[in-house]
Amino acid sequence: MTDMQIECRNLWKIYGARAEQALKAVQEEGLTKDEVRDKYDCVLGVRDASFSVKKGEIFCIMGLSGSGKSTLVRHINRLIEPTAGEIHVAGQRVDTMDEARLRQLRAETIGMVFQHMALWPHRTLAENVAFGLEVRDVPLDKRRTAADAALASMDLTGWEDHYPDQLSGGMQQRVGLARALAADPDILLMDEPFSALDPLIRRQLQDQFLTLSQKVNKTTVFITHDLDEAIRMGDQIAIMNDGLIVQTGTPEEIVTNPKDAYVAEFVKGISRVSLVRAETIMHPLEGRSTTPKTVPLGSELGEIMDEFMGDQAPVTVVDPDGSAVGMISIADALRALRG
Repeated sequence: MTDMQIECRNLWKIYGARAEQALKAVQEEGLTKDEVRDKYDCVLGVRDASFSVKKGEIFCIMGLSGSGKSTLVRHINRLIEPTAGEIHVAGQRVDTMDEARLRQLRAETIGMVFQHMALWPHRTLAENVAFGLEVRDVPLDKRRTAADAALASMDLTGWEDHYPDQLSGGMQQRVGLARALAADPDILLMDEPFSALDPLIRRQLQDQFLTLSQKVNKTTVFITHDLDEAIRMGDQIAIMNDGLIVQTGTPEEIVTNPKDAYVAEFVKGISRVSLVRAETIMHPLEGRSTTPKTVPLGSELGEIMDEFMGDQAPVTVVDPDGSAVGMISIADALRALRG
């Protein structure tokens, strides 16, 4: 029994009439994206991608424009057909599903939120939100109840009978999220849902979604080109470049241990104050005497730095039972702060 809700295994996507030939050549000769284009007139969208997402987890996929992140997420509900590889969702093999089962998966198990929600201007917000249930022939009263609840979860109570053109961009985006939630899917696929919004509204929606996510425990794949957003939202982050997943890890792992120069360039400007924790930078006691200053094992770097404001003596790290498990010097903290 696995707690993985989504698993993609050795996934490839190559666009073009000679995709199968290009795939064989890439696998045997290790061709680059440019070489695939020049030799086979094909575009390499996703390259041998494997990842898994636990139930209830927010999994962020990020990269620059053209890195393959949106292509990858559209494989999960098979809006894009894979050239090779396997896709498993909620214990079902998606890449081999027939059309009827695939429609059912999209309608009942997976909800999707896009950057531009394309709300119907002639329908009220409640009617927009309930559309997925309408397609499934859910009775009108149940559709309305579900729509009202979903809009309420997005702080849009009282707006049910208004129309999209009466709303701001941020409110329209919340309607789009409510539409995805109304069908009560187990999984949400979110493709840069907040990137077109002003910074303040964007942060407010991030906060709102994080609070909601803790309450409803949805499994979420979240696409972004913004590392700050990925770090803020994600339990796990996958960084892509030219169709390849370069590194996967927690926000702290990505920032403190970049796998290569590409990832290092991404993370070099990120503040580590709220990311790096005591257990990452502490040294074992190894017979050294403890100090009166203590911090819990899960303390953030900012909290540790505060301990050096009064004096610069080392800090003792203690576990939940109060036992000393490590030591942090001011030099350790400064090195972590610099990255």
